[in-house]
Amino acid sequence: MSDLSSKFIEKIKASYAPQGSSIYLGAGILGGSVYSDAEVNLSLKMMNRHGLIAGATGTGKTRTLQLLAEQLSDAGVPVFMLDVKGDLSGLNQPGSINPKIEERAAQLNKTFTPTGFPIEVFSLSGKLGAQMRATVLEFGPTLLSKVLDLNDTQAGVMAVIFKYADDNKMPIIDLNDLKKLLSYLSAGAGAKEIKESYGSISGATSSTILRKIVAIEQQGLAGMFGEKSFDADDLFERIDGKGVISLLNIADVQNQPVLYSTFLLSLLAELFNTLPEVGDLDKPKLVFFFDEAHLLFNNSSKTFLEQIETIIRLIRSKGVGVFFCTQAPTDIPQSVLSQLGNRVQHALRAFTPNDVDALRKTVNTYPKSDFYEIDKVLTALGTGQALVTVLNEKGIPTEVSATMLTPPRAVMGPLTSADFERLVNASAMYNKYKETSDPESAYDILTKRINEQTAAEEQVKAEADAKEQEAIDSKPKPGEKSLVEQVMGATITRQIGKEIVRGIFGMLTGKKTRTRSGGGLFGL
Repeated sequence: MSDLSSKFIEKIKASYAPQGSSIYLGAGILGGSVYSDAEVNLSLKMMNRHGLIAGATGTGKTRTLQLLAEQLSDAGVPVFMLDVKGDLSGLNQPGSINPKIEERAAQLNKTFTPTGFPIEVFSLSGKLGAQMRATVLEFGPTLLSKVLDLNDTQAGVMAVIFKYADDNKMPIIDLNDLKKLLSYLSAGAGAKEIKESYGSISGATSSTILRKIVAIEQQGLAGMFGEKSFDADDLFERIDGKGVISLLNIADVQNQPVLYSTFLLSLLAELFNTLPEVGDLDKPKLVFFFDEAHLLFNNSSKTFLEQIETIIRLIRSKGVGVFFCTQAPTDIPQSVLSQLGNRVQHALRAFTPNDVDALRKTVNTYPKSDFYEIDKVLTALGTGQALVTVLNEKGIPTEVSATMLTPPRAVMGPLTSADFERLVNASAMYNKYKETSDPESAYDILTKRINEQTAAEEQVKAEADAKEQEAIDSKPKPGEKSLVEQVMGATITRQIGKEIVRGIFGMLTGKKTRTRSGGGLFGL
């Protein structure tokens, strides 16, 4: 053994020596040789300081996720992870020994013991596992705007809708609630109601948002919004002392990356908002693996990125560790990347100018090494190998080590269809979330209000119509005198009659006889 090799082994031993519970990642590699004495470990105490698993397609990122999940489960730590292709359900059953596994075990000087682990399988569509739902209210306007790919103006309208619903105690449970609010506030009485306090919503903006909501429904994903919403406490299950590995199977919604990545963030936000502060623990309460992380950050607004940064920065004090999994560190915003203390970097390719630039930037994120030229190592790593640096027990970055990773002990692939069906049907979670509930929400409240307004308007109209009809009925028919005219005519007739009578008989009845003043024949 050369002096350099001896120095390397001693350096790795000192840097990665476990002082408490830890995860065994593998053994150091130098000059093409694997040194089993140079063990590379990841302290459980530091796993809530978050991490990054990166590498080009096909370099072994998913298997690294699997081996981390297995050992966390063994340590009694529950795990939540995305199952992009539906091929992680094999974690439930022990793997098998083959020549490659035997060779890897011999290089690491470790005994390979096939082991299965307790899992729960969830699904956003409800077709591939227990239905995982969230209410629209739990998503909030920022995440929902991300899901619907809204521009700044449309996102502002979404914020108005949520503010109005909150002010008026109208729970937004599902997409029907959201559509009802949108329609109500963009026209008629609703538009008049919000104009002064909230501003106006244009018909064009309303129509655009509505079309995007309908598109989600047409893809069969409306069921992920509603009640019964997922209870985050169900992620902390243990069976026989092992942490349950919860898998979100998205094999049937792979074409909706923004939707499922944003759903994961909403779940993480719920954990952040509901879990108590616990400080630094000997091991995390939960480790959350965020696969395909680059999809979360693509075309994200400043507000959205700030929300992610805040959650990642503060959630570690709740005992939750978050590991992002993506192709290159450059996929992660610098403000988030700086908070990821544990790095497992698989091979990077440098086929294009963009690849070369990404490689250069990745090299700059690693501490200087006395044993490697980082750029050359990163392009030469084989499958199952990675460049590792993590935080030790004291929170100090360890020596960079090219590492031969230990193989997973469970099946590295999906369960058979029959085994998968049995697993899902026997799941307590499947039965818990199978049925939906329909509490009173914005749709019901607005429907009642609109019906009452409609009834009141119809009553007013009916009364007006009745008065109008009464007025019409009181008008005389052609050739017929009105009641007033008839009364006036009778009065006038009676008066004229009296005058005629007086004219005819006045000399007899109406004229007084003069009294003579004296006698005689001519006396007048």
